[in-house]
Amino acid sequence: MLEILDLECVRGDLLLFSGLNFSLEPGELLHIKGANGSGKTTLLRTVCGLSLPESGEIQWGGLSIRKQGDLFREQLTYIGHQNGVKDDLTVLENLRIATMLSGDRRSEDSLIDALVQIGLGERIDLPAKMLSQGQRRRVSLARLLLSQSKLWILDEPYTALDVAVIAVLQQVIAQHLQGGGMVLLTTHQDVDIEGVVKQLTLSA
Repeated sequence: MLEILDLECVRGDLLLFSGLNFSLEPGELLHIKGANGSGKTTLLRTVCGLSLPESGEIQWGGLSIRKQGDLFREQLTYIGHQNGVKDDLTVLENLRIATMLSGDRRSEDSLIDALVQIGLGERIDLPAKMLSQGQRRRVSLARLLLSQSKLWILDEPYTALDVAVIAVLQQVIAQHLQGGGMVLLTTHQDVDIEGVVKQLTLSA
């Protein structure tokens, strides 16, 4: 279980939120909503351990993530606003490196299958600098088709995607939930995913 206890986050001199409490259990998705500037990205980065809260605690399996360190990060896949795609590498090379860095070592055939499923089958050997923004986003999201992490944290995953790819992504997320995975995501779009979907709205 993921538990957020009395969390308070500040950006500069601005209090984003305080006294924030929620939990996430296997098979559940939490859709975090709120206007721009309400602290959605800060919350996700804080849950990942990339930013420190002003106060409060984040627990994974009943233990603070600060004490767990790499043990927590090994069970986490985070995809933020920035796609982390290297222009001079091919689509396949980008995915290969991303999965290696996350510890999800997969066969070459598995990487190719993921790229085909996400709609990049004809662009596998293209340098990333030749891709559109939507295609670059797909390279990043292809990691989810290969991820063995328990917790997925996704910041605006639908950005720049067409309807067909959104449908594929929502199916991938649904399968993750069915397998006992957990998802935290932000999006301004409706979340039409089969499973337990909860909502949390942050006030600007």
